[in-house]
Amino acid sequence: MDPENNKAGLWGALAGLVVFAFIAIPLSAAFTFATTPHSQQLFAGRLSEATQGGYQFFWWTVTIFLFALPFLVGYLVAKLSVKSLAVVGAIIALFIIAIMVLGQVFVF
Repeated sequence: MDPENNKAGLWGALAGLVVFAFIAIPLSAAFTFATTPHSQQLFAGRLSEATQGGYQFFWWTVTIFLFALPFLVGYLVAKLSVKSLAVVGAIIALFIIAIMVLGQVFVF
């Protein structure tokens, strides 16, 4: 028996809890936008031009993905090896950096 393997579930639960703490406010905002169709007027551009059903579908999709994210992260931390986690973490870090750069280019 590997004593480190027994704690993998606990590390996964801790990682999921930390991710949930980070996404609690965006999850709440996405849920609010999904359940309040009049909030569509707050957005300029594509979201304000969408139909009410399309707007709600978009925000329900975002809400479901944000809600599933802590469970997914916890499962991955519990099941993947250290090397696999390092590769996934590097890919996510590059993805976040690319989004930040593109956001700066197109927003400002």
